[in-house]
Amino acid sequence: MSIVTLIGAGQMASALTFPLFENRHEVRLVGSPLDDEVIDRLRQDNYHVNLLRKLHEGIRYYRDAEKMEALEGADLVVCGVSSFGVDWFAQKVLPVLPESVPVISVTKGMLDLEDGTMLTYPEYWKRSLPEGRGPEIYAIGGPCTARDLADHDPSFVGFCGPCMETLQQIRSLFATDYYIINLTTDVTGLECAVALKNGYALGTALAIGMAEKAGDDGINHNNSEAALFQESVKEMLDLLRIVGGGTDNIMYAAGDLNVTVAAGRSRTVGLLLGKGMSMEEILKQLKGQTLEAVVIATRTARAVRALAKAGRAKESDFPLLLHVDALLNQKAALNIPWKKFQKEM
Repeated sequence: MSIVTLIGAGQMASALTFPLFENRHEVRLVGSPLDDEVIDRLRQDNYHVNLLRKLHEGIRYYRDAEKMEALEGADLVVCGVSSFGVDWFAQKVLPVLPESVPVISVTKGMLDLEDGTMLTYPEYWKRSLPEGRGPEIYAIGGPCTARDLADHDPSFVGFCGPCMETLQQIRSLFATDYYIINLTTDVTGLECAVALKNGYALGTALAIGMAEKAGDDGINHNNSEAALFQESVKEMLDLLRIVGGGTDNIMYAAGDLNVTVAAGRSRTVGLLLGKGMSMEEILKQLKGQTLEAVVIATRTARAVRALAKAGRAKESDFPLLLHVDALLNQKAALNIPWKKFQKEM
């Protein structure tokens, strides 16, 4: 039996307690500073108010102020913060972790630098630590929604990190007959692949909103959504090649794109844009909700422009991404550039 401490009581980290606990490990779930109410309710009856599921009896719950107690003796730490908690994790958690205890993150996203570099969160965290210091950082990517995982719907994901032996050890803690895990040392490829999908899910969902606006004629029209889906996969694959990620990781991006278009906030933003709403109207309607798709689409478009300026990419290869960025940030009218998806021979 191992001790696994999860930092951040969000939906995905909380869902990961299911395979961990069922593999008979000691599971400790620590809330972020924003999770006190979640933790307090879990202590009452194991019910997670956001995941809408009961967690296993026997999991130990801690408020943020109690995290040092929760970290004592841990064999693995799981980072379960959202992309908006990345700096908090870097400043308040990583510096107090033992160097000998690996960290694996479920946080999806990336940062863009001025030269167009797409910086994964594991690399960002490593850069925040003194050189040569701190724990090894690993990450989880791929199509897996929290409630489906909690309900034991079979999920196929990738774990990535610097050491294959450690990856195999970490996989042994999580692997079940419903949680299937591939391993790769290609951190850039996997992490960039699953980060990109949020912005492209928003772009693909434009077709859903357009169809709703047009009205129901009794026929389920799929051509336009499929066209945006395949253009999304093509553009994500081009980006993976540019950043030097293994192109086999496109399967995680495509799978994650599929589940994200099916449900969630990325779909909602795209759907509302497709129905003709402005971003100002959408932000008012979704006030208080975390819109990671808006952030990642903006960062990715900014990176593409920087890469194009440096001669490493062509803006014309990313018509869907740049139109999404124009909708989000330039008050552009919806006008999907279908013809630009064609490639001249």
